Amino acid sequence: MEFYGVITMTFLKNFLRDESGASAAEYALILAIVGAGIALAAFNLGTSISGAMNSAASCIDSAGSTTAPTC
Repeated sequence: MEFYGVITMTFLKNFLRDESGASAAEYALILAIVGAGIALAAFNLGTSISGAMNSAASCIDSAGSTTAPTC
C-alpha cells in the first residue's frame, strides 16, 4: 500500500509543477462551450421576441373590434 501512496504523491508534485500552456484541443473545447452558450441564448432571445411580436400584433388586431382589447 505504501507504493501506491508514493506514486500518488509523485503524480501530484509533477502535476502542480507543470507549467505548460493550454493546447489547441483545450482552446477548441472552450470555444465550443462558449459557442453553444451563445447559440442557446440567441435561440431563446429569438423565441422571446417572436412571442412579444405576436402578442403586440394580436393586441393591435383586437383594438379595432367592438370588444375591449385584452392587452
